[in-house]
Amino acid sequence: MSLLRGVFIVAAKRTPFGAYGGKLKDYSATYLAAHAAKAALAAGQVNYELVDSVVIGNVMQSSPDAAYIARHVGLQAGIPLTVPALTVNRLCGSGFQSIVNGAQEICLRESEIVLCGGSENMSQAPYAVRNIRFGTKLGIDITMEDTLWAGLTDLHIKTPMGITAENLAEQYEISREECDAYAMKSQQRWKTAHDAGYFNEEMAPIDLKTKKGKETLAQDEHPRPQTTAEQMAKLPTVFKAKGTVTAANASGVCDGAAAVILASEEAVKKHKLTPLARIVAHHVCGCDPSIMGIGPVPAIGGALEKAGLSLKDMDLVEVNEAFAPQYLSVQKALKLDPEITNVNGGAIALGHPLGASGSRITAHLVHELRRRGGKYAVGSACIGGGQGIALVIENVK
Repeated sequence: MSLLRGVFIVAAKRTPFGAYGGKLKDYSATYLAAHAAKAALAAGQVNYELVDSVVIGNVMQSSPDAAYIARHVGLQAGIPLTVPALTVNRLCGSGFQSIVNGAQEICLRESEIVLCGGSENMSQAPYAVRNIRFGTKLGIDITMEDTLWAGLTDLHIKTPMGITAENLAEQYEISREECDAYAMKSQQRWKTAHDAGYFNEEMAPIDLKTKKGKETLAQDEHPRPQTTAEQMAKLPTVFKAKGTVTAANASGVCDGAAAVILASEEAVKKHKLTPLARIVAHHVCGCDPSIMGIGPVPAIGGALEKAGLSLKDMDLVEVNEAFAPQYLSVQKALKLDPEITNVNGGAIALGHPLGASGSRITAHLVHELRRRGGKYAVGSACIGGGQGIALVIENVK
């Protein structure tokens, strides 16, 4: 089932992704998203007064103004006061979900142009002290809770996300050596793409204030392409003895944002906008929380079924690399072609700011599909708690 109206991506930009505790640690998720939004509006030559709605994905709610993030992004980007804003949280699928929400608004004729995006500053995730607001009992110790680590644990099944990846490694017979080899490939693919300038079209450099004066961050800070196989092999596993997940083959904890502007077919024609890609289909589904990383398998299948397409029709596939064994399990289950999947590296190399990754993947697919002259692409992510989300786009030449 195709969308009820033509929905087009007319701009897609992202910030560089900052390393954990790195150069973007003092810039809130709101600031980062507003920066990406302004860059997208400028790149698409979209008059901010034409935007009908703002939808921003955010997970950790790490800054003091986080509850207001979508509204503040709209206002800081110059969107009119009368335009509504919505913050969405579908965990690691939030960036994709913002685009799904925007497309639905357009299909329902509630909006004609929607500013979508996702943002996260994981470095700013605070420590919390619970159960002291109304006093504490004598003899009860007050403990600090790391909200970042707590957020990466599914309390319903009392399982860290890393263990869900280990469960998949066991189920799909993925070895530690395979995981390290894939992590190395992600790093090297990022370097090849970076050196060739393949990220330039999507990137919105940020001017930073440092002790030495102004500095411009124009590339991702997390990648470590200089890492050797020997170095990776020496790292201990994090979640399970003799397991597969290490600091080197898991996605990077990072800070960053991305923005994607959607427009109806009528708005494209009326305002003489340049369509970059068409939203073909989207799909969200649930799966077993203990193997949440397999979510892209049914999500991609559902999106392709709605589009009347198959993986053989795809010129590019991008699956968020939460953990190497998670990605490799999806690759094995779907029989993905490595030559067209995560072609320029993924979250293991450049990082995974939770709410931003879906928007980042979409932006990258839009520009890479156009650079290659391909027709179709599908992007997907697994979601903590046991979900998957996928989005199919078509290049508009």
